Amino acid sequence: MKETNFRTLDLNLLRVFDQVMAERNLTRAARNLSMTQPAVSNALTRLRDALGDRLVARSGYGVEPTPRALALWPAVSDALRQLESSLAPRDFVAAQATNSFTLAMADATAAEVVPGLVEILERDAPGISIRMVPLTTRDPRRLLDEGTVDLALGFFPAVLADLTAQAQGGGLPGFQYERLYDGQYVCVMRKGHALAKKALTLDRFCDARHMLVSFSGRPFGFIDEALASRGRHRRVVLTVNQFFTAGLVVENSDLLTVLPRHFISSTGRSEQLVQRELPFEVPPVHVDALWHRQRTQRPEHAWLRLVVATAARKGFGAGVR
Repeated sequence: MKETNFRTLDLNLLRVFDQVMAERNLTRAARNLSMTQPAVSNALTRLRDALGDRLVARSGYGVEPTPRALALWPAVSDALRQLESSLAPRDFVAAQATNSFTLAMADATAAEVVPGLVEILERDAPGISIRMVPLTTRDPRRLLDEGTVDLALGFFPAVLADLTAQAQGGGLPGFQYERLYDGQYVCVMRKGHALAKKALTLDRFCDARHMLVSFSGRPFGFIDEALASRGRHRRVVLTVNQFFTAGLVVENSDLLTVLPRHFISSTGRSEQLVQRELPFEVPPVHVDALWHRQRTQRPEHAWLRLVVATAARKGFGAGVR
């Protein structure tokens, strides 16, 4: 790797690099910078020469970053945001703002967060709009990296483990997170189920027919992983992608499912459902807000994170029985 002389590096090139990485498109980056596309291309060429890396390569209608560019971007973005905040601080007044934010989360999380979030918007920020999209993965970093969503809420154990490992290795993770609340999963069945009046043993659990809630549609979840570690397995005969759907199906069938305890009251069918503790140990489920590091210093995003955390904790507290 080419050694860079920082004293002779044109720091304006880093602004171009930041916008190209954010947009993954030279035309949009040029528009944001009030430059022509040839000027952006020329700046990238100069930065490539200085760093000894091609940084991006054309891909479809945009560009794809190299590993070196992905490793460099969080530090560059952080530095630019801090300079921007110091030299030209921006005030964010929620009552006057007209921002639009996109949030990704599962319906169980939405049941805890959205009511409180709407209350805050109506009271404090009537001009702000929120768009909800379904969370279809346990690793939403690509969505955040592409700017498709501003904030992802959910259970991301592998992502958090990776970010922790990066930080412990001296790296600067490209994403940050905040713990919203901890949940616990329980086994759920209809009131008239044959197991409703019996102790739910591991054998009975494994011998039953099950429904799995899977965002991606993969018929194997963390409950199955926990069983596999014990040399056991269950029979999943139906896979759905929403917790609300699971509540409806269980109420009208002999299938068992596993749901977040705090969510059950949100189904509106808690009187028709029976909860049982799982007959094996499962770690608590941590629900986190995850976002791209480059948005951390933006006042509008800081406000968004604050109100989402406030709404989540209020909703979770109201949902615990």
